[in-house]
Amino acid sequence: GGFRGIYRGLGAAAAGSAPGAALFFSTYERLKPVLVDLQSRAGFGSSTSFSHMIAAAIGEMVACLVRVPTEVVKSKMQTCSEGGKQTVRSTLISVLQEKEANAFLSNVTGGLYRGYGITIMREVPFAFIQFPIYEQAKISWGEFQGREVTPVQAAVCGSFGGAIASAVTTPLDVLKTRMMLGKDSKGVPYRNAMDVFQKIMADEGASTLLSGIRPRVLWISIGGFIFFGAYEFASSVVSPLVDDRRALDP
Repeated sequence: GGFRGIYRGLGAAAAGSAPGAALFFSTYERLKPVLVDLQSRAGFGSSTSFSHMIAAAIGEMVACLVRVPTEVVKSKMQTCSEGGKQTVRSTLISVLQEKEANAFLSNVTGGLYRGYGITIMREVPFAFIQFPIYEQAKISWGEFQGREVTPVQAAVCGSFGGAIASAVTTPLDVLKTRMMLGKDSKGVPYRNAMDVFQKIMADEGASTLLSGIRPRVLWISIGGFIFFGAYEFASSVVSPLVDDRRALDP
């Protein structure tokens, strides 16, 4: 309880953060040149935004294989009663035992993948918005100053793209969170995302779909700055080493 309560679920979030990010960027960066080449061959224009959107969307779907279980466990820990004192391990065991859960492969993974579909429905539009903005902002800023952007400048571009994407996809985030919790306030299980939407509209009103938009935009902007800043800094350090290694290979 008390101050410690605001950090409930931190362990679960931390455990899934690095693997999820690694899966996303390894998929995204691998697919970008492939899709750009395919787009060029198909004659779909010189803009790379479409290729970046598709690469980011596929990257998000792969990353969600780690992110969704993490989110389910975190949500359970954050909404448990004060007397529950749940740990990551005990919460994970509890979720795995939810065989009746409306989730992908629930007979094997229990409720771990509850909300996977709606999460994809949120993450794909998010990626469609954020990454073209991020990539184009880097290009425009670089052209304006006559050199490539620094990691800090790239982080600002990612933060800006994330702020816009997070605001637009807030309703999907609300639906995703409700789906992961599994039941409404009366203890009635949700059947699917449409059921969640209908109950919100009937019982709480459309304004509920924008619940938490301000803190969501704020935290994703801050998180985006750190996320992209760390990625761009790591890339600036590792890429020259990889290029040198390739140059030495026969």
